[in-house]
Amino acid sequence: MVSCKNVCTGRYSGIMQTKRRRSFDCSLFHMFFSIFRLLRRSLILLFTLIMGCDRMDIAVGMQPFYACSNGCTNPIGRFAWRVPYMVTIKDIARLAGVSPSTVSRVVSNHPRISPETSRKVKAIMEEQGYHPNVMAKSLVSKTTQTLGIMLPRPAEELFQNYFFGELLRGIVTQATRMNYDLLMTTATSSSDEVNTISRLVRGRRVDGVLLLGSKRDDPLIAFLSKEQFPFVLLGRSEAYPDAVMVDNNNVQVAYDATAHLIAQGHRRIGFVSGPPDLTLSHDRMVGYRQALEEHSLEMRGEWIVEGEFLQESGFRAMSQFMNMPERPTAIVVIDDNVAFGVLRGLSELGYRVPDDISIVSFNNIALSELASPPLTSVDIGTYQLGYTAVQSLLRVIGGEPLHQNPVIIPHRLIVRESSMYPTFKRS
Repeated sequence: MVSCKNVCTGRYSGIMQTKRRRSFDCSLFHMFFSIFRLLRRSLILLFTLIMGCDRMDIAVGMQPFYACSNGCTNPIGRFAWRVPYMVTIKDIARLAGVSPSTVSRVVSNHPRISPETSRKVKAIMEEQGYHPNVMAKSLVSKTTQTLGIMLPRPAEELFQNYFFGELLRGIVTQATRMNYDLLMTTATSSSDEVNTISRLVRGRRVDGVLLLGSKRDDPLIAFLSKEQFPFVLLGRSEAYPDAVMVDNNNVQVAYDATAHLIAQGHRRIGFVSGPPDLTLSHDRMVGYRQALEEHSLEMRGEWIVEGEFLQESGFRAMSQFMNMPERPTAIVVIDDNVAFGVLRGLSELGYRVPDDISIVSFNNIALSELASPPLTSVDIGTYQLGYTAVQSLLRVIGGEPLHQNPVIIPHRLIVRESSMYPTFKRS
């Protein structure tokens, strides 16, 4: 209801004027829009008549330009009038003479589609410039065709280690082969790792997660297990033995490396380890200790140095070892990258390998045989670790049974010059 006060003060009049003005503006906009559409249609018709075409419609192939019934694929010549139309899966199916579901199976590389049909459909897709709508497919299938990779912390140190490059090569090879994309992420702290994975999982941005390494008390494994979300651990978990794991027998790996040095006549053997909270470091320490105990050799606490998987860790360890009154004659090193720092440190201190001290390491990266001297290293099948991890994760995502858990990748010792020294010269 309009009050007398509003009428007297002119407020009601002002309100009505504003409404009339807005109505006029809308009418003016619609009028100009109608004129624009009319001019556009007239221009298309004019070009059609000039080119001698009797009618206009969209090409059967859904090309991004107008075509006519005379077969002219570009009736407007160099003034091609492009239309905002996307080729759909139904268009491809009609041109290929198959059903849309067959086209969908071809896109997904379904094994039941014959090679001939697959080639035919893919050729038409290429010719028509068709690309599957990933977002639409994800909404229908409730999958993303993407795997998440949680990189160990800190990420800047990760890519200084050649081991992870070879591991990622195996991951990328199998993921690409199965038409999966990869989303790599990292964090700066343990709590940030859980928050990062939580966003990926609860936001349904990935179908599964690969964890590159495990801690002895890992909150990521706890979170993913609680969420019942598909994941594979590259490593071993003591707290969650039912988790899907791909790993080496790291106890046996370290045992074999230490036993090799013992066979070379060494009795004082040191160990350069990794971070103590990692399961990998713990397991290799156990293997090192078992080999010494079985051969009745002493394991001294001062002959064990812990650090990161960096060359600097190996370099600093040598400064500590070589200043001891009774130093080791051989060293087991947790990683090839760390071993390069060991070699550098010994060289700067004036010691020769293997004349003064022998070295055995792990991973057998490509640069191991190029080191000076070439490095004895345990090949743990790094590429196969990454490749198999993706295979296992896709089985978990697809609900397929796992024939083995954990999957253990075999290893082998590659003996090179850094540990080859005559036993009779050992004191």
